Amino acid sequence: MRPDDVAARVREVAGAAGEEALVRPEHVAPGARVVAAMSGGVDSAVAAALLRGAGLEVIGVSMRLGSAAARADGHTGCCSLDDFEDARRTASRIGIPHYVVDLRDVFQRSVIDTFTATYLAGRTPNPCTLCNRDVKFDALWQVAATMDAVAIGTGHYARIGGNAARGFTLRAARDPGKDQSYFLFTLGQAELARTLFPVGVLAKPEVRAIAAALGLPVAAKPESQDICFVAGRSYADFVAEQSGVAGGRPGRVVDRAGNVLGTHPGVHRFTVGQRRGVGGGASEPRYVTSIDAASGDVTVGPRADLAVAGFVARDVRWTERPHRGAARVRLRHRQAPVACDVEPGEDGARVRFAEPTAGVTPGQAAVWYDGDRVLGGGWIDERLVAGEGA
Repeated sequence: MRPDDVAARVREVAGAAGEEALVRPEHVAPGARVVAAMSGGVDSAVAAALLRGAGLEVIGVSMRLGSAAARADGHTGCCSLDDFEDARRTASRIGIPHYVVDLRDVFQRSVIDTFTATYLAGRTPNPCTLCNRDVKFDALWQVAATMDAVAIGTGHYARIGGNAARGFTLRAARDPGKDQSYFLFTLGQAELARTLFPVGVLAKPEVRAIAAALGLPVAAKPESQDICFVAGRSYADFVAEQSGVAGGRPGRVVDRAGNVLGTHPGVHRFTVGQRRGVGGGASEPRYVTSIDAASGDVTVGPRADLAVAGFVARDVRWTERPHRGAARVRLRHRQAPVACDVEPGEDGARVRFAEPTAGVTPGQAAVWYDGDRVLGGGWIDERLVAGEGA
């Protein structure tokens, strides 16, 4: 398809939103070469088409990311050969070249190994953020640079504003139900300057409609709802498989007073806030409130024990500049941001909530917002309990 044909069909089915999605950022020259990351799904397919419709020279690239070591049943994680074929057929339909690059080694080191080690340390990992930071916007960018591309376009639901002169901003997607800005907080000015998110101004139904109007083979393809490399297994079984720790080191289940309530097969089977598999108390359900990987103790208590005064975040990244003061923080991808106060420091940031808040899980990402603008984020390291240094 010619770029003008793509653009015409996008405008026809998506109207003003489609017109906005076709706008070429001012810092990207007309006809510039860009790499479109193509997973084989509908979002990345439409993103590639929008870049084509914007008059850019687009090269489609799919990343082979599965674990370097195949399972006994032959599964190697994402992306599958079927996904690559879907991406190839999509690229052919919109008239762009398509390649597959092997990034399994970096994916294993940065994502799978970290995922495994984090669970074994009694924390809850966030693999999608690690994949964005180390694979899609680092390793893939290095591949794109060898192709003389000036930017990478992806199917993420987020928006980038500003320009090279006054600085770039990362903003939440137009469609709050699909927003993925939480997973992108590690992108700084250098990364934002070479990144394009064409579908960020669209709602999911508009993306589907554009795919159908363009005759893309993935227009009706369902979305994946699981972490790609776990592939239907439980997280605990996957960690045991990767680490070689079949059952994990046994430990104790205790209450906050230290009373032993039972035993467990390994800390990697628990996460702070978990209720399932913990057992009930005398009068109310119990939840995991802390995990000590060194001793193996998993502490449980009533739901009220999950609420904390704040937390300490490490490995903090700021999208524009360090922020001090009032903000709203998102503690989970689907969780609404809550009011807080941020105090940045040399080794991270200290965060205090306006009122005690649950959902603070060590190992997870905490992302700060000002309205729809991402200020930055970090990894939750320590929960601050009221009266204990909070």
